[in-house]
Amino acid sequence: MRELFGTDGIRGMANVHPMTPEMAMQIGRGTAYIFRNKDRRHKILVGRDTRLSGPMIENALVAGICSMGVDVIRVGTLPTPAIAFLTTNMRADAGMMISASHNPFYDNGIKIFSADGMKLPDEIEERIEALIDTEKLGGALPTGEAVGHVTYINHADGRYVVDIKNSFPSDLDLSGLKIVLDCANGAGYKVAPIVLEELGAEVVAIHNAPDGININRQCGAMHPEVIAEAVRAQRADIGIALDGDADRVIFADEAGRQIDGDHVMAICAIHLKEEKKLKKNTLVATVMSNMGLDIAMREAGIRVVKTQVGDRYILEEMKKRGFNFGGEQSGHLIFLDHATTGDGILAALQVLAVIKKKGKKLSELSKVMTTLPQCLLNVEVKERKALEKVSAIQKALDLAEKKLEGRGRILVRYSGTQPICRVMVEGPSKKESLQIAQDLANIIKRHLG
Repeated sequence: MRELFGTDGIRGMANVHPMTPEMAMQIGRGTAYIFRNKDRRHKILVGRDTRLSGPMIENALVAGICSMGVDVIRVGTLPTPAIAFLTTNMRADAGMMISASHNPFYDNGIKIFSADGMKLPDEIEERIEALIDTEKLGGALPTGEAVGHVTYINHADGRYVVDIKNSFPSDLDLSGLKIVLDCANGAGYKVAPIVLEELGAEVVAIHNAPDGININRQCGAMHPEVIAEAVRAQRADIGIALDGDADRVIFADEAGRQIDGDHVMAICAIHLKEEKKLKKNTLVATVMSNMGLDIAMREAGIRVVKTQVGDRYILEEMKKRGFNFGGEQSGHLIFLDHATTGDGILAALQVLAVIKKKGKKLSELSKVMTTLPQCLLNVEVKERKALEKVSAIQKALDLAEKKLEGRGRILVRYSGTQPICRVMVEGPSKKESLQIAQDLANIIKRHLG
């Protein structure tokens, strides 16, 4: 069983286990051990977001990799999807991104990609964990010229910008659009404005001055009310909000209404179907997606396949069954014809392409889906007991589900990256959903908080 790795790599408070320099060095060693062999020199690409602890973790990680005789390509501050792309583009054996995504600045994390730009499957992560606890990583370390060396690539962002612009239709541009772009003081703060401006948009960039501690702080995809207000203030055509590592995106329409990942999936899936580009006429979503998405897709003649929460599981389902589009309500959107992981900037370009091609505003396009009233509450927990084994919680869940039978649904699950239990309730009204969610949250807090 994995203990270090969650649904999206390793994550935790920086300088506290497991996100210590000592552990980062071991993770670097374990990863290098997995991806090397004796036939040739190997290389691992490493990037990071804008967190204060980023260089600390990076230096330890790089030291671990080099100590196993594997070379390192350091590309600096770039989005997570850029690391996935560059790993393949630069023929690296693996890629490692230092980021805690949408978490506060005091957290950090490590995400690992294989040579094909895909996140590692569970079994490889388990092998890395197992190696960390063995003597294999400390024995017979290379010396002399066999020690790994480090190369710094200062302009790798240019490769990513070119690649991502190529996902936008060549016969269209963004002229005439005023876009407010919230960079979350994160990894996309340089490249995101460049991409939109080079395609012809008028860009008003906000929260694009990272200082190491302001990443995700009252900005970005985790605070969509900010981009909504900025759109109204700037009288812009659309608002785009990235998260800290720019692998997810949330929108605001021209009236300042928030548009989440479910609506974006509905818009793009229908458009891809119309263009005969939606493989097997199927959208891949997670169990967190609103029932309104299922209804909209059924009416559009599109099948929906559900996975557990986490963009890695969406991607695994897409690869296994030959689908090419999927995503999460939170704004992770995977366009597999263009990228191997969720990419907020790329997803924004796909939405902008639909706006341009159809000549419609985002508010009009988003009408393809009606959201059922939903309430999501997060409860901090001290331990992760199996919910079905806590009788009081299971009893409360059974009663709540009886109340909503045929009129909505309930989903209670632990976060894969934080000590949080998420309570999601969809019902016929916001008031009823909120009351049921609060009752469940209180019981969970009483027994697990």
